[in-house]
Amino acid sequence: MSNVAMGFANAAKAYANVADGQAFGGQKSANTNTDSGDQFASLVRSAIDEAIKIGEKSEQLSIQGVNDRADLNQVVTAVAEAEVTLQTVVSVRDKVLESYKQILRMPI
Repeated sequence: MSNVAMGFANAAKAYANVADGQAFGGQKSANTNTDSGDQFASLVRSAIDEAIKIGEKSEQLSIQGVNDRADLNQVVTAVAEAEVTLQTVVSVRDKVLESYKQILRMPI
């Protein structure tokens, strides 16, 4: 029974080391590249900001259309663009959640 406890303790320590950026031997990994993580984060952030701008533009044109200040074609185009953007965001979110669930199901 103590062998199982030692295995669990060693696994927990290994996970903590990896989370701290250390390799399995307890030394800092030379290949930690936070720059690529920052690039990915900025890519996602800019995509979300763009989706928000598209939604706001659609909202503004819809309000102008209700007040007869915008062309109906522009309103329909903006609403359709916002709808496609929202579908894309939801699809990406679903894929991220699916990937996260697969990672959780991976054997240790």
